[in-house]
Amino acid sequence: MNSHVPAEQLSDKEKKLLFWASFLSLTAAGVGFSFRVAHGGSYGEEFELTNLEIGMVFGATLWPIAITMIGGSLLLDKVGFKKPMFVAFALQAIAAIGTATADGYTSLYLFAFCAGLGHGIVEAVINPVCAAVYPKEKTKMLTILHAAWPAGLVFGTLPIIAVDAMVDGGASWKLHALWMLVPVIAYGIMCLPCKFPVDERIQAGVPFMDMLKQVGFLTTFFAGGMMIYEIGNQVDVLTPWAKPGNWFYVAMGLGAGAGIVTGIATRSIGKPLFFLMCLAMIPVATAELATDGWIKKLMTPVLQSMEINPLFALVFSAAIMLIFRVFAGGVLKVFSPPALLCVSGLGSAIGLFWLSEATGIAVFIAFVCYALGQTYYWPCILGFVSERYPAGGALTLNTVSACGLLSVGIIGGPLLGVAFDKAIYAGVSDELPMVAEAATKDAGFLWMKHQAIDPGKKDAFINALSSADQASANASFTDIDNGAGRGVLVFAARFPATLIVLFGAIALYFKAKGGYKPIELGAADSGGGGSGDVDRTGIVT
Repeated sequence: MNSHVPAEQLSDKEKKLLFWASFLSLTAAGVGFSFRVAHGGSYGEEFELTNLEIGMVFGATLWPIAITMIGGSLLLDKVGFKKPMFVAFALQAIAAIGTATADGYTSLYLFAFCAGLGHGIVEAVINPVCAAVYPKEKTKMLTILHAAWPAGLVFGTLPIIAVDAMVDGGASWKLHALWMLVPVIAYGIMCLPCKFPVDERIQAGVPFMDMLKQVGFLTTFFAGGMMIYEIGNQVDVLTPWAKPGNWFYVAMGLGAGAGIVTGIATRSIGKPLFFLMCLAMIPVATAELATDGWIKKLMTPVLQSMEINPLFALVFSAAIMLIFRVFAGGVLKVFSPPALLCVSGLGSAIGLFWLSEATGIAVFIAFVCYALGQTYYWPCILGFVSERYPAGGALTLNTVSACGLLSVGIIGGPLLGVAFDKAIYAGVSDELPMVAEAATKDAGFLWMKHQAIDPGKKDAFINALSSADQASANASFTDIDNGAGRGVLVFAARFPATLIVLFGAIALYFKAKGGYKPIELGAADSGGGGSGDVDRTGIVT
């Protein structure tokens, strides 16, 4: 039996089975993410890991995604969609079982890396599969599909909270690591009888080289440079090789070289608007994933004063995202993808800024604004790219998503960390000047330099004080740390504010050209070379 057939040959029952198998595969990745947000400190304490090592384990679930997404997109022509899904199944199952049996940093990192590779394969497959199965409803169905991510956050976090509440002292983090196996086993079983569609680009007869033309020099330069930079960062930490001090510039130079090769081979600079969407993934990923990664720490001082488990912050925002993504069809009847992205930026910016000041019930109202704002970012960008650049097939879809995931680890998360460092340093300098004098260190991120408080030196200085002074200094530092979390929420609001302007301009551009319309590939379409694809309104992009 052929496991790959044209999408129109799939029955409604086969489409639903394939869709929900895809949904559960992404849910599994969300469950793993929620586990590491909830228990990074737990395994860090048990194995005496530094904050850097905890961050490295967390990052290992993210940066490999880009490699398997982009690399996998170039191989899907040869291997199809079904075999990679079973590779992802194996990697995610190994990640869950391996994490539960880990005995230190090395094994934690290795199994987190497996989780990242599996997540990347899942994304590389399910996005183009969804676009191929639902060619007339791409943005709607991709949005519903990506409700799986907040579903994973909700159903990954709630069992942790519930089990810990029932067990005196809380259950072992090793038990909680196994929750990911539930959706993994389910989607593995569901995929067995599935027939997968042929990619719509292949179905339309668009040549492989024309797919590459959509990316061209511009996006190859940007995505390639970020991939090289992040791989170099990992090699620097994991091996004796030491990256040069100007590694960011070296990596972007190598990315430019890769872009030049691609540009010459395809005779294409790439699609400028597609390149802009890849750049837009930096503030999008920071506003969504990077903020979610910090949200437990950001909201701890707010919610603990209300005697609420800070993990509920993640559950609350994810539940809102889940509900509104599932019912995205009605919203998309009112807004085009660019217009909805602009409105989303407004909601996120207001929500984050409000959260920095909110108290009591206002915290939850502000959180609703924040969660509603980030609901449609990722799937709407995927829908936009799929509808406007179908000749790029799996490559354009997965490249834009990979750029977002890379930017979380390379730019978004570290930028929020820098904001924390600066806020804490400013507070300590004002309120604990002797601690600041003893514990200040120089720090930097990319080309930017700043001063931060060294935790080890800070603790050593405070521990040398008298008991009374120790208690006072520790209490003051806790207040400063909590206040810094509030301040970072204001800083984080800058990213969605940027999106208001960017997507607002794109929405106005399409309105001036007669309105937003998807591009449909026909059997005779080649996908366009350097001159651009033309949609049904005559717009060249």
